[in-house]
Amino acid sequence: MITAIVLIHSEVHTIPETARAVADVAGVTEVYSCAGDVDLIAVVRVRSHDEIADVVTERINRIAGVVRTDTHIAFKSYSSADVDAGFSIGE
Repeated sequence: MITAIVLIHSEVHTIPETARAVADVAGVTEVYSCAGDVDLIAVVRVRSHDEIADVVTERINRIAGVVRTDTHIAFKSYSSADVDAGFSIGE
């Protein structure tokens, strides 16, 4: 499974509608509205890089209200339990 984090810049007055439309895209597992440099963050989980290209360029980027996206591919996933275990000294 390939995970991509998609930072979405949206027209401000359409953020809720844009978020709902992004959440309805197949392959999108989560969408967050947030403060900061971007308006929305979407998590995409698919089986291939080709599918990421399809989800982001053919679907998300074509949603009304989406101005721009920046896509980041995750190499490895860490949970808090994994991080804690990595720093354990074998107690």
